[in-house]
Amino acid sequence: MSHQPTAEQKIWMYRHMLLSRAYENTLQTIYMEGKTPVFNMAHGTIPGEMHLSQGQEPCAVGVCAHLTAADSITATHRPHHIAIAKGVDLKRMTAEIFGKRDGLSGGRGGHMHLFDSKVRFCCSGIIAQGMGPAVGMALARKLSGKPGVAVSFIGEGAANQGAFHEALNLASLWKLPVVFVIEDNAWGISVAKHASTSVSVNSMRAGAYSMPGIEVLDNDPIAIFQEAGEAIARARRGEGPTLIEIETDRLAGHFMGDAEGYRPVGELDRLKARDPIPRMKALLLAERVLDESAASKIEREAQKVVDDAVTFARQSPYPQPLEALEKLYA
Repeated sequence: MSHQPTAEQKIWMYRHMLLSRAYENTLQTIYMEGKTPVFNMAHGTIPGEMHLSQGQEPCAVGVCAHLTAADSITATHRPHHIAIAKGVDLKRMTAEIFGKRDGLSGGRGGHMHLFDSKVRFCCSGIIAQGMGPAVGMALARKLSGKPGVAVSFIGEGAANQGAFHEALNLASLWKLPVVFVIEDNAWGISVAKHASTSVSVNSMRAGAYSMPGIEVLDNDPIAIFQEAGEAIARARRGEGPTLIEIETDRLAGHFMGDAEGYRPVGELDRLKARDPIPRMKALLLAERVLDESAASKIEREAQKVVDDAVTFARQSPYPQPLEALEKLYA
């Protein structure tokens, strides 16, 4: 089956890629508040680590364009692009990142532990941690006879974790409606993929678990859309899981403050020259899906949404210290 995006779907993907980029560019500036002239991760408006996903936006939109409100996602410590594509409340998400009371979890989780039950999205800072829960979500759907698939996003480094193999094994054994998506940005923190992984392409590992393994090259949102469409349709038909590995690019460091001394000379310039957002815009202009006026309007609208979310987060109060004792399991 061929899954070709409509003009409306292409615009949706471009809009959400732009929204994610505008969001993270804005967070990048805010993150440095209170952290100069001497950088201290614990200081400022946004304390703690911050992992940005600039360059990886195609992975999120190409997959999430096929999902519905009944579908679930587990994501990684680099989650913003996926959360935005799944429709997480951006105002409450920003308040959560700021550690505010109006955040998704009352400021308790921060940017690596976002949870929005309304759109069935969650993420974790633990490598490969979301894979088991995604399998559980898919099992629950199958046992209850309810519609919905689960998608688990991981980085390529997570494919070397035991949880990866356990999750693939059970998902295939029980023929569950789950899709595993590997965002391969070639770097596990500062370790190159070739220095940590015995196979060149993680999608080939799918064969050991009797499921299709797909590799998508060139960080191409249209190609991702096509392959994800088939994998998700397969899951909905009751035909079991799929493993997709997407070649993507991390245009920032592993975290804010990363000096990136491990990158080969010229790598970052090469990656920025193939930034997926200008490439997507050029495609839509060439196909006359958009004109320059419409593209500019989308950019302005995206920044307005981001600015409103930041204003909401800044105005939200901080939780009181004793609130840390609430919403706990005894």
